[in-house]
Amino acid sequence: METKNVMIVGVGGQGSLLASKLLGRLLLNRGYDIKVSEVHGMSQRGGSVVTYVRFGDKVYSPVIDKGQADYIVSFELLEAARWTEYLKPGGKIITNTQQINPMPVIIGAMEYPEKLLEKMAAAGMDVDAMDALALAEQAGSSKAVNLVLMGRLSKYFDIPEEEWLAAIEESVPAKFLEMNKKAFSLGLNA
Repeated sequence: METKNVMIVGVGGQGSLLASKLLGRLLLNRGYDIKVSEVHGMSQRGGSVVTYVRFGDKVYSPVIDKGQADYIVSFELLEAARWTEYLKPGGKIITNTQQINPMPVIIGAMEYPEKLLEKMAAAGMDVDAMDALALAEQAGSSKAVNLVLMGRLSKYFDIPEEEWLAAIEESVPAKFLEMNKKAFSLGLNA
């Protein structure tokens, strides 16, 4: 199998590291060679967080270069737009429509860009956008956006739902398990 590349992008504190851990565990359980690389940036201050997940028969590097990502899973709309140059032709962007103002917008030095979904679509990108925050809140917590997005990503993988749920059970503390499974299901079926 040729190497597949998934970028998980977001803002610090949104749960992108748990999402990458879950995806890595799922793929490892399936017997793939995987490499996961995390780039935190200013994650504690609301800055960008990027995680690369690469899998296949044999993966030699954990890093995804521009034009190589099969999937970009974005927890925030501007982060989706920020990383589009990494998407390969025919790749897919799965994004939350939530907007979180970065520091330049908060201090008034810039404005949050308008019509980002329309701009990505006009550039020929295949975008699957959803209000993952609303679905996470429906599942029981705004912090479950990560599982909503993993549920949505699962639609594009030929991996049975039971295997995803098993990986969730291995990755999430027991007291949050049912809520996270519900969030996953809502993302999958949205």
